[in-house]
Amino acid sequence: MKTICKMFVATCGALALGLLFVPQAGAQCGAYKAFAKPTSWQRQTGQPRLLLAGFPEDAATVTDNSIIGFWHVKFVSEGSKGIPDGTEVDAGYSQWHSDGTEIMNSGAHSPITSSFCLGVWKKLGDLKYQLNHYAIAWDATGTSLIGPANIRENITLDPDGLHFTGTFTIDQYTETGTSLAHVQGNVTGSKIDVETLPQSVF
Repeated sequence: MKTICKMFVATCGALALGLLFVPQAGAQCGAYKAFAKPTSWQRQTGQPRLLLAGFPEDAATVTDNSIIGFWHVKFVSEGSKGIPDGTEVDAGYSQWHSDGTEIMNSGAHSPITSSFCLGVWKKLGDLKYQLNHYAIAWDATGTSLIGPANIRENITLDPDGLHFTGTFTIDQYTETGTSLAHVQGNVTGSKIDVETLPQSVF
């Protein structure tokens, strides 16, 4: 009996001793918060500064002088073979979107021959932009496919954000890649907003 009691006391003593060295722990339902530990603290010298962050031109940063928006555009030939300089070869309405895409409704093409075309753009620098644009050309009846037309523009936006000027090229191809025509010249754009009157887009 004495032997059993001695074993019991020794076991309890060992258990108590072990509990003294167990690290502190906390139990909470649904959350855990670590116990604070001593840390070294050093005073930071100097004054607080604000850093300028750069963001792409998107819907969150659109201003009045942004290319993003609704435009009335005109294409005037210059240096095109077989087309006199100053000839208006197309005019219409285009929209430049914040995701880098663009769409145009061409006034020089009947809807039956495909008057809508699509493009993508990027900003080259301060107020300078590049557009790569594709259209699908059909014959006058709208039943015979001719092939893709590639329209490229390099434009500069006016500081007021209401106009742009630049150059364009149009290259028409067959479906097999044969070049059919090349037109080049100058492109201009006037921005349209909710207050723009019809007299401003003629």
